[in-house]
Amino acid sequence: MGVRVSSRGRVEPFYAMELLKLANQKRQTGMDVISLCLGQPAAGAPAVVRRAAIDALASGSPLGYTDANGIPTLRAAISAHYASGYGVEVDPARVLVTTGSSAAFTAILLAAFESGDAVAMARPGYPAYRNVLGALGCQVVDLDCGPQTGFQPTVEMLDALPAPPAGLIVASPANPTGTIIEPGRLAAIADWCSGHGTLLISDEIYHGISFGGPTASVLQGSDRHVAVGSFSKYYCMTGWRVGWLVVPTELVRNVELLLGNLNLSTPTLSQLAAVTAFSPDARVELDAHVARYRANRDLVLRRLPDIGVRDTLVPDGAFYVYPDISHLTDDSLGWCLRALDEIGVALTPGVDFAPLRPGRVSATDGSRYMRISTAGAAEQIDEAFDRLLSWV
Repeated sequence: MGVRVSSRGRVEPFYAMELLKLANQKRQTGMDVISLCLGQPAAGAPAVVRRAAIDALASGSPLGYTDANGIPTLRAAISAHYASGYGVEVDPARVLVTTGSSAAFTAILLAAFESGDAVAMARPGYPAYRNVLGALGCQVVDLDCGPQTGFQPTVEMLDALPAPPAGLIVASPANPTGTIIEPGRLAAIADWCSGHGTLLISDEIYHGISFGGPTASVLQGSDRHVAVGSFSKYYCMTGWRVGWLVVPTELVRNVELLLGNLNLSTPTLSQLAAVTAFSPDARVELDAHVARYRANRDLVLRRLPDIGVRDTLVPDGAFYVYPDISHLTDDSLGWCLRALDEIGVALTPGVDFAPLRPGRVSATDGSRYMRISTAGAAEQIDEAFDRLLSWV
């Protein structure tokens, strides 16, 4: 008899992680690899966060399990963050600390949706939304979002659906495009969702990394929708694995029960240190990184014409550029694999964010795009483009 294998596990790969794995394997063989495939800040956590972690370790505290929804001081700090940053009063009871935003998404999708429910998302969009929804038995509703809408959904797209979905996931700034939903447009989408019984889940993990335009929170217009936050991106704490959810009161207990069963609790040391990430000292350090991400974005936009890429939509935030490379390939996955194999440059194929659909061809198909991370060093980006130029 064979081993039982669930269909839930047969999700599409997260190709950014697959490319990272391959890049690491090639480094182990001695290859000089430049990785522009992962959305991970090159800098570590702020100094004040690291000191807080050292102090917590030195205290001799056992650092045992915490409440499933997080330590009270961190939940209060997140609540205060919304008051100072967005002018929104959030009851700390509605804040749940999670093991990164990935655990937050799993918990809210389980808590809010039944198998078979339709949940809409932008195409291109973060692949884990699609893959986790599929594993949970939900129906993914693609909203084809091209450059003309800033790769973001509109109320008109929602109106065109045959029926209102149970949920809608938006991201601003978005991965992979770095575009921001203008506050009035986000409010209109939230109003549409409220009027049609659709739970809006707003991925706000790149808030803080914007280059001029405001990043509105869904919480500024309603307490009936969900905000997802993270210490990974702006706060440069990817490996610390701390994120959070702000949910409507009716969902708090269900999410708490799921977190307690799935994760027990978020790492205690990380929670204690994360409290200090909101401090003024941390913000000075972190805002300097944002200036570097902007300079790196501009560097990529200057270098893209070297490989024949024109008219790329300028990202408003995050640390990605998402250029159309259809003049070079109609197989972005194969092209990115070859670039890694032949010149040691790791890039993420667009099919991660807009997978091909049998029998359907669209201008949003990821086969014609790639994502470049601008979170690293400018020297590495320049060297990567030198290699690409000679290779292309």
